[in-house]
Amino acid sequence: MGHVKAMFGRVGLAVLDILLPPTCMACETQVQVQGQFCADCFSHIHLITAACCRYCSAPLRSDQPWGTPEACDNCLDYPPPWREARAALRYEGQSKRVILALKYSDRPELANGLGALMASAGADLLKDAELLVPVPLHPARLRARRYNQSGLLANAISKVTGIPVSQDAIVRITPTPSLGDLSAEQRARVLHGAFGVRLGRRVTLTGKRVVLIDDVLTSGATARGCTQTLFYGGATRVDLLVATRVGDPRRR
Repeated sequence: MGHVKAMFGRVGLAVLDILLPPTCMACETQVQVQGQFCADCFSHIHLITAACCRYCSAPLRSDQPWGTPEACDNCLDYPPPWREARAALRYEGQSKRVILALKYSDRPELANGLGALMASAGADLLKDAELLVPVPLHPARLRARRYNQSGLLANAISKVTGIPVSQDAIVRITPTPSLGDLSAEQRARVLHGAFGVRLGRRVTLTGKRVVLIDDVLTSGATARGCTQTLFYGGATRVDLLVATRVGDPRRR
């Protein structure tokens, strides 16, 4: 019976591809599989691979002496509470376009392609992780947007890896303004006390190796608040995995 269902599922997908051909995540160009970039858009995105900080995925100095820690000056001066961080893409050009469409243009299907890229970029973090936890939205913003983009990314990664997701392990207690134009210090002040552990979720977090999931990493203020909340809830280890990384924080 299972193989019959799988067959009908493949037939359904084939019919859907005929009616609605898969298109590039960033433009309308037709591609072979949904959740891909076309060749032109792919040539304009920047995958984050080597030569980046292990704690925030920022690029390392080209003159960094051999044998020094794999960390940027910012993380050496102000160490993050999470163990390690990975980002799939730099937040610019076509990748920025995809993130903005996911968040503000009612394109939840984009999370599947981004989630696959994140699973690849964060493979070493995910190999022994026990739980995925998305950065939460405040209920008012969730009602307006209808979905949490970080929650969709966590679900997409879970499909690839099999790691369970706790969508509501932590909650956003207070609404906060848009952080886009704020400095790192201003972001930290705005987000102080903004997160908490949902009642009854401590048992879910206690003793777990958690990977925190978000769409964009800028100053790290949101991730810091969420990480500290996860430790408060009983997590024994927290890593951070994001879809995109805003450039070098030293230039902000």
